[in-house]
Amino acid sequence: MYSKPIILFDGICNLCNGAVQFVIRHDPDEIFLFASLQSEAGQQLLKQYNLPSTDFGSFILLQDNKIYTKSSGALKVAKQIKGAWSCLSIFTIVPKFIRDAVYTSIAKNRYRWFGKKDSCIIPTPELKARFL
Repeated sequence: MYSKPIILFDGICNLCNGAVQFVIRHDPDEIFLFASLQSEAGQQLLKQYNLPSTDFGSFILLQDNKIYTKSSGALKVAKQIKGAWSCLSIFTIVPKFIRDAVYTSIAKNRYRWFGKKDSCIIPTPELKARFL
């Protein structure tokens, strides 16, 4: 059990890695921990929460023993980071099925539009403690 919220992300996706770097830059209080979905820690968390272990198409936030996926997870993170990004939480008024349809469309095309890496990112020594 972790006391901090955990962001699970596709470790080979350039868009996802960019989103993680963005959160790190806007999270000076180090609220969030991170794990790639492909990592051993990520796979263990997926199993623990009865989530699919081979579908890497969703951003997942684990916070307070709750699971937030797709647009709900992203908006919940945005609400908690520093700066005007918390204003994005206004999009929670958009019905979830619409938000998630947009999210799914982007997720399906993310490799084509943003590319992918051959392997998961390796955090720098100063960020290593934030990655599981």
